[in-house]
Amino acid sequence: MGTPLKQSWPPAQHDAAQDDLSRRLIVRAEGLDKTYRAYGVAVPALVGVSLRVERGEMLAIMGPSGCGKTTLLNCLAGLDTVDAGSVEIAGTNLASLRDAPRTDFRARTMGFIFQNFNLLPVLNAVENVELPLLVLGLSRGEARRRARAMLNAVGLDKRERHRPAELSGGQRQRVAIARALVNEPAIVWADEPTGNLDSEAAEEIMQLLAELNRTRGQTLVLVTHAQEIAARTNRIIRMRDGRIVQDTGAPPE
Repeated sequence: MGTPLKQSWPPAQHDAAQDDLSRRLIVRAEGLDKTYRAYGVAVPALVGVSLRVERGEMLAIMGPSGCGKTTLLNCLAGLDTVDAGSVEIAGTNLASLRDAPRTDFRARTMGFIFQNFNLLPVLNAVENVELPLLVLGLSRGEARRRARAMLNAVGLDKRERHRPAELSGGQRQRVAIARALVNEPAIVWADEPTGNLDSEAAEEIMQLLAELNRTRGQTLVLVTHAQEIAARTNRIIRMRDGRIVQDTGAPPE
């Protein structure tokens, strides 16, 4: 009689739970270290940072100037590299991609919203929004159709022919939001998205982002120093000296 097979308990439940977690996670970052060096001086920017973000979350990364929050966002988005640790976005390890495939992956999987809008001044609103789709190879007709639909979704269908100089700060940021969402990204990164806006425009932009998160299930990660902006999210991460010191509302392991 042969040796009976050993069985772990409970195998099916454990595997199912791990598979479910993998499907839910958009961001899985483990043990991130990043040090900048200048004139022989080492300045730690990230120290042992681990972070998980589930699909549909809207979270804010907060902290004082120089705490590492923008560095963390750049490393998570693959705009900068880490010295140690790993970053997975939608199940793909960024370190496994060379420069060109990483750029393509970022274009297809991520959207970006910047404090300074980063709109091309010679293009009008609809042309700015459709540009990422044209880069990805969509036909001009399909890119224009989707760009107009996104401008309508952010309330700017009547401004599609206006250039950035003809729009208010809040309207420019709405165009930037439409551009970030037009490729239906898995995640959108927003670095101080209300930093150049007055309080009324900032409130309107946060209402729009919260609505897009709620109605579309869009995953959003914001970097901000403003408590009132962070309060509109459902999870707040606080950083100090390159470390996460508080994570309110983190998903269970």
